[in-house]
Amino acid sequence: MRNWMVLGMLALAGCCFFGENGKAPISAVSPDGKNEIRLWTNPLAYEVSRAGKVLVAKTEIGMKVDGKCLASGSACCAREEHRSGSVGSPVYKKAKVDMTGNEVLVGFGDWAIRLAARNDGVAYRFETKFPGEVTVDCEKAGFTLCPKAECYVNYNWFDFKGDPLQNSWESVTEKHLAGELKVPEGNIAYLPFVFKAADGTAVCVTESDLVDYPGWNLKNGEADKGVLFRGEFAKFPKKVAFCEGWGKYHLDPNTRLRSQKVLEREDFLVKTKGTRTFPWRCFQIGADASKLVESDLVWALATPNKAGDDKWIKPGKVAWDWWNAFDNLGEEKGCTTKGYERFIDFAAKNGVEYVIFDEGWSEKLNIWKYHPRVDVPHLIKYAEERGVGIILWMAWAQVVGEEEKVASYFAKLGAKGFKVDFMDRDDAACVNFLWKFADACAKEHMLVDYHGMFKPTGMERAYPNVLNFEGIHGLEQTKWYTAKWDMMASDVKSYFVRMSAGPMDYTPGAMDNYPVGPKELYKGTHTNPGSIGTRCRQMAMMTLYFAPLQMLCDSPTKYEKNLECFKFMAETPVVWDDTIGLKGDPDTMCACARRKGDVWYAAGMTNADGRDYELDTSFLGAGQWKAEVFRDAADSDVTATHYVHEQGKSVKAGDKLAFKMAKGGGFVVKFTK
Repeated sequence: MRNWMVLGMLALAGCCFFGENGKAPISAVSPDGKNEIRLWTNPLAYEVSRAGKVLVAKTEIGMKVDGKCLASGSACCAREEHRSGSVGSPVYKKAKVDMTGNEVLVGFGDWAIRLAARNDGVAYRFETKFPGEVTVDCEKAGFTLCPKAECYVNYNWFDFKGDPLQNSWESVTEKHLAGELKVPEGNIAYLPFVFKAADGTAVCVTESDLVDYPGWNLKNGEADKGVLFRGEFAKFPKKVAFCEGWGKYHLDPNTRLRSQKVLEREDFLVKTKGTRTFPWRCFQIGADASKLVESDLVWALATPNKAGDDKWIKPGKVAWDWWNAFDNLGEEKGCTTKGYERFIDFAAKNGVEYVIFDEGWSEKLNIWKYHPRVDVPHLIKYAEERGVGIILWMAWAQVVGEEEKVASYFAKLGAKGFKVDFMDRDDAACVNFLWKFADACAKEHMLVDYHGMFKPTGMERAYPNVLNFEGIHGLEQTKWYTAKWDMMASDVKSYFVRMSAGPMDYTPGAMDNYPVGPKELYKGTHTNPGSIGTRCRQMAMMTLYFAPLQMLCDSPTKYEKNLECFKFMAETPVVWDDTIGLKGDPDTMCACARRKGDVWYAAGMTNADGRDYELDTSFLGAGQWKAEVFRDAADSDVTATHYVHEQGKSVKAGDKLAFKMAKGGGFVVKFTK
């Protein structure tokens, strides 16, 4: 941590001084000269622009620490810092991340604001240098938009007994004009939040490096000009109880059940170190929405690797039991030792790296007591002998407070990692648990999938063993599908909105596919679910949705009947060397190209409307390429399981491939030399 007062006194090169009444803003500009974030110091306010056009209008910010308002400064020092080079990112959508960017540190004595500007976006954060421990009372963090900005937003979709900040973070994404967007009373809007300016410039508002601090959520505010979305943060829990689902709860710490409910909160956000950095307030910027998928802003600003050696980390596919009701048999029939041997044999035969034991392997959620039907030690050994790793699902109430014990015990047993569920909060106490358990698992060489939680904020850079995060209206929702949800539209919007923050545990791969239309067309049940949209849509998601731990949601039985599609999905990489956004928009369709080694994949999917799409293959390198194509059949609008599989087509860079996507349809292409 730098001593900003000393920097100011030394008047180092690059510093600019502003008096108490100074009016000129301080700015950080991206290396390409397009993206800019400006800071006014009295009162403290910022503005975001691209190519001279304002995207986020001047908005006041501030923080109160130990009763002291950090909201203006009578004098300050601004110092420029330049970043360059690249950093390896072995568990990511790119093999290397370009770190080039410009930063400006604006010091106010014992606290500061840091501005960052990169070619893919801008950000700001608070930094403090106070002695000992401090109490952060509150933070003012909002953004002001033009009333005509097109916004893509998620609200918490249920009220957890009057506390909207206890939230499952998995609602459908909606579109509103900023001037008409009213967060319902008693609700919050949560990040990521995407908006488009009049010229098509797209901005994703999110955060990075969320450590020992509550997550950033939104409510409507008041602004002199434009539309203000103000920050909303969960206060620190004062009294909690363990609960089963979203209903009954109790205070007995020995019966942990599924989750925690906050019964009472403190009057502050967090008690924390006085000398520290705070989360980045991020604005990913693309010339259009298709470029958001390429942004590395969240990852680049996050804490560097804390886990040490990451060569042991093995991303991969997962044969998953819960969505398909244990091979469509139901829990009692399928969640057994023999049932899991079936999943393990299937995974081993087809090169699937992992099998998850979801809810049911332990008795009444108690992870220290195996269910009599499931011989867990035998199954872990059985899987290891066949080259398959076992990942154990557990409710977070079973883990919190015993992070090291849990990681150590199950590592010794031979499990490869955990899927932790039902956090349903983003207050500082929950955030601290996530970091503590990630660290405990890294030390034991255990993987983590954080389900039942908010969007990622860069933890996967600090702990690459944390492979995936939920916070998405995913395919599990088809188990209780309602026609109120436009999943086709939300699937497309989620690609631009939720996935801009990081890995996304959507869990695609359904083989029973139903056409878009009235609710009656979907015949799925809890024990025999399917998906809305075409078979090729499900296959495209394997490329479109970045997930280093990618679930194959359907049952071994159904995959064995559809091996042509299954094998293609199972062989699709889960981490990539390069990612390129292709022509698309949140209101219509999405498409991207990703490279692993010398193989390219390109995929796209549409909303509920059928659509013609021309795939421009300019991303391919020189020479001739062979294209393997899965595309919607002529009758996929009616029979959504139908598709066309083409192989051997010769393609060179720049060729155009035409696709006619059915309603809720898609396509995927594999290009090899």
